[in-house]
Amino acid sequence: MPREELQTASDTLRQAAEHVDEETQKRLHEQSEQLATLAVRDADPDHGRLDRHMNALYELAGDLDGEAEELVRDARNSVKEYRKTVPGV
Repeated sequence: MPREELQTASDTLRQAAEHVDEETQKRLHEQSEQLATLAVRDADPDHGRLDRHMNALYELAGDLDGEAEELVRDARNSVKEYRKTVPGV
């Protein structure tokens, strides 16, 4: 069963990539691909992995403005919402 919040985050990052330069597109696509993989793999991602993605998205959003920044923040919030459902820490 796909993890909807992680897939949503991945999709949102793809949208954000339409509004940025090529280098930033690569960074966003990398995060998007990793989140898409986490959304469908058998094992649940752990808090540490999710935290690393959240930190990367925080940094990316800080380098952006306008719609791209808003979309990256939305993606980060989707990861945050999923992380609330992960048992542990």
